[in-house]
Amino acid sequence: MKSIEIPSSSNPIKGSHFDAATQALLAPASLDIAKLQNVLGDMMSHKIDYADLYFQYSRSESWGLEEGQVKSGSFSIDQGVGVRAVSGEKTAFAYSDDINLDALLQASKVTKAISSFAHDQTSSSQIIQRQTSQLYLPQDPIASLSADAKVRLLERLESIARGIDPRISQVTASIAGEYEVVMVARHDGVMAADVRPLVRIGINVITESNGRREQGSAGGGGRFDYSYFTDEVLHDYAQKAVHQALINLEARPAPAGSMTVVLGAGWPGILLHEAIGHGLEGDFNRKGSSAFSNMIGKQVAAKGITIVDDGTIQDRRGSLSVDDEGNQTNRTVLIEDGILRGYIQDTLNARLMNMPVTGNARRESYAHIPMPRMTNTYMLNGNMPPQEIIKSVKKGLYAANFGGGQVDITSGKFVFSAAEAYMIEDGKITYPVKGATLIGNGPDVLKRVSMIGNDMSLDSGVGTCGKEGQSVPVGVGQPTLKIDGLTVGGTA
Repeated sequence: MKSIEIPSSSNPIKGSHFDAATQALLAPASLDIAKLQNVLGDMMSHKIDYADLYFQYSRSESWGLEEGQVKSGSFSIDQGVGVRAVSGEKTAFAYSDDINLDALLQASKVTKAISSFAHDQTSSSQIIQRQTSQLYLPQDPIASLSADAKVRLLERLESIARGIDPRISQVTASIAGEYEVVMVARHDGVMAADVRPLVRIGINVITESNGRREQGSAGGGGRFDYSYFTDEVLHDYAQKAVHQALINLEARPAPAGSMTVVLGAGWPGILLHEAIGHGLEGDFNRKGSSAFSNMIGKQVAAKGITIVDDGTIQDRRGSLSVDDEGNQTNRTVLIEDGILRGYIQDTLNARLMNMPVTGNARRESYAHIPMPRMTNTYMLNGNMPPQEIIKSVKKGLYAANFGGGQVDITSGKFVFSAAEAYMIEDGKITYPVKGATLIGNGPDVLKRVSMIGNDMSLDSGVGTCGKEGQSVPVGVGQPTLKIDGLTVGGTA
């Protein structure tokens, strides 16, 4: 084995990521770099194109408060290693929740099943510890507060919400934290490590007036510890949840039909994520099952629309210092001024499509294979003040916030419910409406965008994306958008 390239000691944070991963994942099992290289070299002695080992240690917790009492709580510790081999389009994968050399060797035997025959080539690549940007501190959020302090934090959030309006009848609040350490070792000699903190707080309120009950919710988080949730942040979440609930108390039934729709900035970008972002992931396009397959270089959206996926934003919920294959995450332009420029790629799909790796390989845990997934996906600013966009609408719907939705990746068809929406009449927001659903086709909607605001914002840090049974944290965002002729399903 050739010499090991060690990161410069002038960068202690980068070093600490790798040191923390070594101590948490390798040292307890008496594993070292030489043993990992031997396992990978043995795997590569068979006819395969790629091999990697993915080690993970994680601790997670959640607390739920209802009516001033902790009604739910959980704490879990998990660790293990996933062993993967790739040959052409075929992937063999095995995992173990016991990290030791014997488990690695047993798992590696399973992955050899996809090789057609043995040959004499072995891996002798120099081990290189991949240098990464410091996007978040390698801290343990679970240890940042005592159990009593976490309960008091939830009680404080509940108290703030109840003090806003006497019509509040019920408040529930939750807090969750995760400390995750990962290490990736690859057949080409690359080794990368990451220490990933993640926290989130949520609040749900129910208001009652004249026999009517409505609810509102808010929350946020990111890759830091619980100290982020200051009184100012808690007041912001509480105000937003109460505002949404009170607005819905006054809401009238939403109209139905084709109309102009204005989407608010920030979290409404979830529609962009679901209806368009998934269609830009490499695996769907390689297989030809996306509405955007074979469309690179073509106009797929209105001029002025630029959409990026960026896993490098400091402290964001969807950001990663390295992806789950050990590649640096990137800011990838997907659509530029309406032209499709590229797809979100992991190593396997990038190789098969002869395209660059974008650092978007993600997996839920060591027990799952990586896939091309979004990180923080958002639309860039236009040049229109949001108030001017509202003024331009004779009659339409303003969807300020979204609830759930469904999307068909193949066709791009979607249905989304608006959690907070208003009618626009003669260029003014007039009254709130309830029960509005937006129905359309993602690629078609991109072409119907006629005005783009200058108020782009990212969501508060609450997004979780599901794909093929795997869930990962993500971020979304957009400026205010005007969409012409979108179908609204209402209750009026």
